[in-house]
Amino acid sequence: MYGVLNNCFLLSYKHKISSPPHTHPTPQLSLFSSMADPGNSAADGQRHVFESFYSIIALVFILLACVELGDASTVVDVYRLIQYDISGAPFGSRVASLNHHAASSLFAPGSDLSRTVVILPLRELNETFIREYIEQGKPLGGLLLLLPRFFRSENSQNVGGHVGISDKLKMKEVLADLEQKLIHSTIQYPVYFAFEDENLDKVLADIKRNDAAGQPATATTGGYKLIVTSPAPKKLASPTITNIQGWLPGLKADGNSNQLPTIAIVASYDTFGAAPALSVGSDSNGSGVVALLEIARLFSILYSNPNTRGRYNILFGLTSGGPYNYNGTQKWLRSFDQRLRESIDYAICLNSLGSGEDGLWVHVSKPPENAYIKQIFEGLSKVAEELSLKVGLKHKKINVSNSRVAWEHEQFSRLRVTAATLSGLSVAPDLLESTGGISDNREFVSEAAVVQSVKLVAESLARHIYGQEGKNINIFADNSSLAVNPSYIRSWLDLFSRTPRVAPFLSKDNALIMALKKELADHVAEVNLQHDVIDGMFTFYDSIVNTLQIYQVASVTFDLLLLLVLGSYLITLFSFLVITTRGLDDLISLFRRPPSRKIKVV
Repeated sequence: MYGVLNNCFLLSYKHKISSPPHTHPTPQLSLFSSMADPGNSAADGQRHVFESFYSIIALVFILLACVELGDASTVVDVYRLIQYDISGAPFGSRVASLNHHAASSLFAPGSDLSRTVVILPLRELNETFIREYIEQGKPLGGLLLLLPRFFRSENSQNVGGHVGISDKLKMKEVLADLEQKLIHSTIQYPVYFAFEDENLDKVLADIKRNDAAGQPATATTGGYKLIVTSPAPKKLASPTITNIQGWLPGLKADGNSNQLPTIAIVASYDTFGAAPALSVGSDSNGSGVVALLEIARLFSILYSNPNTRGRYNILFGLTSGGPYNYNGTQKWLRSFDQRLRESIDYAICLNSLGSGEDGLWVHVSKPPENAYIKQIFEGLSKVAEELSLKVGLKHKKINVSNSRVAWEHEQFSRLRVTAATLSGLSVAPDLLESTGGISDNREFVSEAAVVQSVKLVAESLARHIYGQEGKNINIFADNSSLAVNPSYIRSWLDLFSRTPRVAPFLSKDNALIMALKKELADHVAEVNLQHDVIDGMFTFYDSIVNTLQIYQVASVTFDLLLLLVLGSYLITLFSFLVITTRGLDDLISLFRRPPSRKIKVV
């Protein structure tokens, strides 16, 4: 505060010295002029006094403007709750700007928080607050949710070491549940996420101390003020989705003009969560994409040699729009010509493999008695038994009249292509659920589970391609040239775990998309990109990352007292200067009513 006031004094001083200087007449000239016209001398004196008075008034106004300001206690990057529409229905936070005093979770029951920002650590979240201010929509000035450090994607494995794994899992469940409530609610106040740090901890401790003492921050009492300056969010114009396709051609027999059968390996790479800038989706579906890349690397080694090239084409697809009914997969499949579509024996879709330590599930739409479904499941089960891994089968019929798609393979099934989804999830997720939100980060992904999943898929796939089903053979044996590479898997998992991938916010030439294209091109042939517009039922808004400034402001009582002291000092100084330079009579004359002048009419 005092630094700001000093700057204000300096500003006033610069204003005075930059003004055009007054030229004072010499004593002789002043005396001569006074003798010639005593009225003019008195007028000049009053004019100089008034000019000095105006400068002091200007200084007072500058002080008045500055007195509410204070030095920013801290500046924090904050991540806004997503704002989107589904078929015109609004969801998420509809406001971005913020300018209110702060309160903690210790606010008094029944308090009016319509002009208050509540700072709420995740560990202090309670059902009452969620029900009243999120689900029921009670008025709130704003909400700042503080996430534990281990949720930070850049270094989730290097922080929060003092937090036990059970506590971490509990907080993950709380956050995942909170995300679902936030993204399915319409919230008329700004909601931001930030990560706990020392500066925020100190600010929150001060706020809690005041709240506990019954002195919440207001314009009267002072306290902390939170400010986010942001324009009104704008709709994203025609957000795009980008699919990446790679082709590994099989070996045709001499004189065989028939098209080879095709096996498709597919994974959706984009995410969706409460905060787009934090939705890295390490498991859903970073783990699935990483598994696809490693499978492509392994089979590229086999297919690089004509002696070991299989008589199957392998089609690799990295699709976008997964959270939105696998919209990208639908558009990608419809771009196939009929010949290619009919050549696909089956497709394996990879999803959330990093949570499959306790086992994996094969989700299908066709009945388990179907010959291809039985072949897929028996092949996976045989290899899973060798790996001491449990694999179960889940059958879920699709409703063709309903556009809702729970699993990626259902888009294949709608076009009568046999397909299955291999996932660590046992139950079909709801719309915009398990789509790689804030709670899905590297801390909770098992690298060993991804390695096991790659071995499972690659081995069963190879045995099918080379006609080795039911045989006790290990094509991708450990410590061989075809062994699964854990370092490769780890490096890509780390990259995905620090890269948000919400499709509407990814440009066509996004660095991650280009990296995936290059990596796939290193292992397969005919890699190409397919750009399309996301389904029109979804509308998204910008302003997903902002800067929060936290100020410690004085109370109005302090401001008034400070102004009173400064005003008294300036009045005393002004009176002293007038008396010493002009005399007491001139000072008194300032407060007298000037005599009226009579106009003589000739």
